[in-house]
Amino acid sequence: MKVMNNDSDMLEEYDFSKGVRGKYAKRYAEGTNVVFIDPDVAEYFPDHDAVNEALRSLITIMKKRRNRAAKQ
Repeated sequence: MKVMNNDSDMLEEYDFSKGVRGKYAKRYAEGTNVVFIDPDVAEYFPDHDAVNEALRSLITIMKKRRNRAAKQ
């Protein structure tokens, strides 16, 4: 197998001559929810599970505060 000069992961057998750039980009974007976290915040969250857990905890706190405010 021969490797292309400009990219070691690409083999010469790969043929993209009939490919369409961005063909599925819009569909992909509609089905994703990407959020960028600033580096200083990301230090505290090793992965997406940690972020989701923290946000769920925050939602619980927000709901409790909203309920208290509504009762007053």
